[in-house]
Amino acid sequence: MKMHIALDAMGSDRAPEVLVAGALQAVDEAEIEVVLLGDESVLRTALKNLGRESDERIKIVHASQVIGMDESPIVAVRQKKDSSVVKAFDLLKIKEVDAVVSAGNSGATMAAAIKSLGRLKGIARPGIAGLFPTLKRPVVMMDVGANVDCRPKHLFQFGIMAAAFSEVLFNVKSPRIGILSNGEEGGKGNVLVKNAHRLFQQSSLNYIGNIEGDDTFQGDVDVITCDGFVGNVCLKISEGLAEAITLMLKDELSKTLKAKLGYLLTKDAFAEFKKRIDYAEYGGAPLLGLNGTSIICHGRSNSTAIKNAIFVAAELVQKKVNDRILVLLAENSAIQEEAHLLVDETLDGDAQ
Repeated sequence: MKMHIALDAMGSDRAPEVLVAGALQAVDEAEIEVVLLGDESVLRTALKNLGRESDERIKIVHASQVIGMDESPIVAVRQKKDSSVVKAFDLLKIKEVDAVVSAGNSGATMAAAIKSLGRLKGIARPGIAGLFPTLKRPVVMMDVGANVDCRPKHLFQFGIMAAAFSEVLFNVKSPRIGILSNGEEGGKGNVLVKNAHRLFQQSSLNYIGNIEGDDTFQGDVDVITCDGFVGNVCLKISEGLAEAITLMLKDELSKTLKAKLGYLLTKDAFAEFKKRIDYAEYGGAPLLGLNGTSIICHGRSNSTAIKNAIFVAAELVQKKVNDRILVLLAENSAIQEEAHLLVDETLDGDAQ
């Protein structure tokens, strides 16, 4: 079955040319059709500049408004009903497309998604699942920015959703799950972490306990669960560190003739290293917990990242990640009930 993916072609620091180029790469490499949403005249000019004025695999749906990166998400979604991201999710709601990809305002993307699609049954809060490279295979961290203040049930559901994502995208059977904390011992962490730890211990999930920050890149876990504040800090530090390491290596390798010769002998290895830590290889981060499929991309995404995000969106639809989430939720329904009892205890503990 050919996938139809809606792309918010105006919501990005590099819109629309880079986004349109990514869409063209996607349709050239896979059985996919892409619906571009944005100012029709601008998008047709972008296609013309790329030498593709007409392509039956690329459709355009006009949207007269754009939500900027600095706008209030909820206010913008309410006021700009003809914006590219809002109209993209409206198309998904009526099933004219199978998924939505956006590199725009992530808060607005989430607000528009929830407004149009709603949440999966049983999910309290959707979250963003980030992918991190490790010494083995990529690890899924959730949440990386959607929910700053969380309760134990939210962390538990993040673990369920991220586990389903790991199973579907990386074919991991019974993903190993850890809670990000300030110590491996079960008694470590704040009240939120301790109570979430109790929930995971009683679940059917493959929970291995708390993990510390330096475990993130070892590859000994498949899923890391945390609140969106902690997750977003981890994400930004990791992106900054990867960029800094690349620049420092480049600087050191240009200082001496010996270093330059060494680079010539090992440039293939350096190329593979750069590819391994490049966020573009993962495309974007899925917004899990929606009654639909959406990928949020970095605002500075290049065309390769957009192409890969489109591919990931199509794969999640084809492999029915939401169905797997619902199965895991049902298997742990009793834990969900207990999670409600931990709300007051968490709030009381945080207030001390």
